[in-house]
Amino acid sequence: MIEAKCHCGNITLRFEKLLETITSCNCSNCHRIGALWAYYTADQVEITQQEYSKVYLWGNKRRSYHVCPNCGCTTHYTQKRDDGTNRVAINTRMADPELYKSVRVKHFDGAESFKFID
Repeated sequence: MIEAKCHCGNITLRFEKLLETITSCNCSNCHRIGALWAYYTADQVEITQQEYSKVYLWGNKRRSYHVCPNCGCTTHYTQKRDDGTNRVAINTRMADPELYKSVRVKHFDGAESFKFID
């Protein structure tokens, strides 16, 4: 089991496998957060919280960004996809950096074209 958690440990995300790629997005929110996203379905991730996260909605309000109310880390976002699946995007910066140092980073242009640029 792989674990990612905010700085203070209030929010913990557990999942079974590493993915072949993670995503860096340049949209107005993601580039400020500095997140590297790994995408899972809701049934692939176990989320525990000692204290409820703050939720930030922006743009079309389809993504709920979860922020720890104690340490301020953006740990993940949840989203109901057009195909009906519930996605959980984990900010891999909340996990041990050694886990992801050899994982390929794909760059997504969320600022303009809404397409992968590599």
